[in-house]
Amino acid sequence: MPQILPIIAFPAIDPVAIEIGPLAIRWYALAYIAGLVLGWQYVAWLARAPSSPISRRDADDFLVWAALGIVLGGRLGSVLFYNSGYYVAHPVEILYLWRGGMSFHGGMLGMAGAIVWFSRRRGLAVLAVADLVACAAPIGLFFGRIANFINGELFGRPSEAPWAVIFPGDALQTPRHPSQIYEAGLEGLVLFAVLWLVLRRPGARAHPGLLTGVFIAGYGLLRIVGEFFREPDANLGYLVSGATMGQLLSAPMVLFGLYLVLRARLATAR
Repeated sequence: MPQILPIIAFPAIDPVAIEIGPLAIRWYALAYIAGLVLGWQYVAWLARAPSSPISRRDADDFLVWAALGIVLGGRLGSVLFYNSGYYVAHPVEILYLWRGGMSFHGGMLGMAGAIVWFSRRRGLAVLAVADLVACAAPIGLFFGRIANFINGELFGRPSEAPWAVIFPGDALQTPRHPSQIYEAGLEGLVLFAVLWLVLRRPGARAHPGLLTGVFIAGYGLLRIVGEFFREPDANLGYLVSGATMGQLLSAPMVLFGLYLVLRARLATAR
C-alpha cells in the first residue's frame, strides 16, 4: 500500500495585495517597500549613537540611493546571471519588474555602488557607512523571501518532509521544500541576530568593515546552505560539480567577507 505523505496545502495568496481599478499593488512590491522603510528606520536608529559615522539626515537622504541601487542592480543581476539569453531576445521585458526576477547578488552590487557614491559625495567613510547598511540588510531579505513564497516562485527541491508543499506553479505538482521560508529564516532572522550580537560587542563600531564582512560572509554561507533545499533555475540546472548558480555566486562572498573581517581586526590592532 503506497505511503500517503502529509502535505501542507499552499496558502494560495493572491499575488495582488490591493487592486483599485487599473492600479494593482502586488505583495512583491510591498515586500520591497517594507524592507526599505524598516531598514531605513533601523539605520536611522543606529545613527543616533554618538559614535555613528552618519547623521539622521544622511540616513534619510540615503533611502533614495538605496532604492535605486537595489532595484537597478537586482534587475540587471537577474538578467545577466540567470537568464541573459532570454532577455537578449526580449530586451523590452527587462523593464517588466512586476513579473519578478530580481537577483540578490546584483542588488548587493548595486547597493555597494550606491554606498560608495553617496559616501564620497558626503565625505563619509565608505566602510563605516556600509557597516550600518549591512546591519539592516537582513530585514529586506526576510520580506523578499516571504514575497517569493507568496508568489509561489523559487521553490524547493522535492521532499518527503511533513511540511512539504505543492506549489501551483510547479508543472510536476511534486511535494517540495518551502525553501523560501527556510531562506527567510536563515538570511533574514538568523543573519539579523548574528549582526545584532556582533554590533553589541564593545568596540564593534571601531572596526570599520567588520560588520560588512560578517554580513557578506554570513549571507554567502547561509545562501550556500539554503541552495541545497532550493530547486535550481530550470534554464541553468546544476553547474560545476553539482553546484547551483546561487552557490557559485555566494562562494566568493564568504572569502571576501572573511577578508574584510580580518582586515578590520588587523587595522585596529596596529
